[in-house]
Amino acid sequence: MHRFVLLLALLAPTVLLAETLTIPVGSQGADLDERNLPHKGESKRSVLERFGLADEEHAPVGQPPITRWDYREFSVYFEYDHVINSVRHHRARHLDPAKEQQ
Repeated sequence: MHRFVLLLALLAPTVLLAETLTIPVGSQGADLDERNLPHKGESKRSVLERFGLADEEHAPVGQPPITRWDYREFSVYFEYDHVINSVRHHRARHLDPAKEQQ
């Protein structure tokens, strides 16, 4: 019993110092709409016609071969010649220091 009380006493300050960080999902990446990204199943040719040449094309890796095309704001993953996923790049937002102090 004494060990339990001692353990609780040691852990209590850690719990009391914890903070919860809330980031509104709806406001993340609002600059690029998900509907404007390449869709699953879309061909490489279609992506090339819609978005142009990628800034960087990575060689296929693994089996089945997975290829990645990197654009300025997103990356597209292909299995063979079809999109399997499109991901927006994270962009850090710089906060106004004057507003933070208020």
